[in-house]
Amino acid sequence: MTHEAAGVPTTRNDEDRQDNVPQDSDDVQDVQDAQGVRRDEAGQAAAPEDAEQRPEARLARAVQVAEQALIEFEIAVETFRVEVENFSRLHHQKLGPMYARLDELDALIAEARAAQTGDPEDERKAREARAVVMPMPGVDELFHDWMDTDGLSPEAAAMLTEQPVRPPKRVRPSEEARRLYRELARKAHPDLAQDEVERQRRDEFIARVNAAYGRGDVELLKELVAEWEAGPVQPPAPLSENEELYARLEWLSRRKELLTVLAKELEDGAIGSMLRMAPDDPDQLLEDIAEQLLGEVSRREAELAEMAQ
Repeated sequence: MTHEAAGVPTTRNDEDRQDNVPQDSDDVQDVQDAQGVRRDEAGQAAAPEDAEQRPEARLARAVQVAEQALIEFEIAVETFRVEVENFSRLHHQKLGPMYARLDELDALIAEARAAQTGDPEDERKAREARAVVMPMPGVDELFHDWMDTDGLSPEAAAMLTEQPVRPPKRVRPSEEARRLYRELARKAHPDLAQDEVERQRRDEFIARVNAAYGRGDVELLKELVAEWEAGPVQPPAPLSENEELYARLEWLSRRKELLTVLAKELEDGAIGSMLRMAPDDPDQLLEDIAEQLLGEVSRREAELAEMAQ
């Protein structure tokens, strides 16, 4: 009596064995196809599709497609931005003097009308029209924060009169601040570092401690104590392949949203709207606008001359 190996199909004789074997190449191919073996056009066995069908592979292809689409979108937005910028510069150079002349004529007409009528409302309109021509900058724009409600700040006055600038007021740290400072200095001193990376971390931290102590900032010193006790920030755990791909897709999506907002702002702006009116010939659009402005200038000059008679 013989014992047969478990799990291994048994055969009784050669005749039975041959009955289970395909007799020609077509039969062999049919069996292999049934078993999921891929073949190329020449009938040769090809690599299985498992690797190509992995979720990570499909996700990676989606990321590549999204990256290429974003690149094309960025190119389009940047191209339009440059067009808007160039058209805006040409618009200002060619039409700016005409707009300025129109503003000046509007102010002259309003002032002439106010002089004729003496009406307070006409005088108010005349002042407003003149303000458009000669806008007065604000105090902050002129002095860049050198002037406050009490006049020139002491630092600004000292600089203008070539006097030494008064040093900042000295702060005497409280007992609590001194205690916290000593505690932090003992724990975080750079000399306690075991390696160069740790020394650099301690140097940067102690610099923040010294700055807080110099200002006598007790609350910030307390926060620094808590930060030191919590230890260094641990690097995030490495992401899996799927997580990295999803994170990349999310970033690409956010980037596209930002570019979409920028593109809409460019399109909805005054210059962008003008470009949309004549995308094929913006120079001719400038010529047409210039002709209209010249007509407006002529009409206003005629009106002013008529009021002067």
